[in-house]
Amino acid sequence: MTLSNNGLKIIKNFEGLCLSAYRDAVGVWTIGYGSTHYHDGKQVKPGDQLASEAQADALLANTLGQYEDAVKRFVKVPLSQNQFDALVSFTHNAGTGALEESTLLVKLNEKNYNEAATHFLAWDKIIDSATGKKIICETLAERRRKERRLFLS
Repeated sequence: MTLSNNGLKIIKNFEGLCLSAYRDAVGVWTIGYGSTHYHDGKQVKPGDQLASEAQADALLANTLGQYEDAVKRFVKVPLSQNQFDALVSFTHNAGTGALEESTLLVKLNEKNYNEAATHFLAWDKIIDSATGKKIICETLAERRRKERRLFLS
């Protein structure tokens, strides 16, 4: 199974396109559609530039495989295409470690699909750089709601 257009739309919509490297909400250098690494594993760094949207699309396509592979590796129950897409979007944003350690994955692997879907909503916080406290990020909250809806559809 590979990511379909439904999952790709969520990723592109919430990540947005930026051809110049920037620090994301938690301070990680990012480029294109939320890529933090290039296909060769090198990290995005200050001053990096992509030449075009096509190059950003290629970078995203080249890096999505690691997130698809993580979902395939960690999930031990059957998935629909929409469930797979929602999980890949989540993993692209939160990271493979987050998926692997999540209650979402535990509930899913217990075949409790509805409870698993609820746990998307817990991943709506970022660390405030000034206070070090977790705060709700409305953009993340909206992304998680969309991933949950896709997962349940």
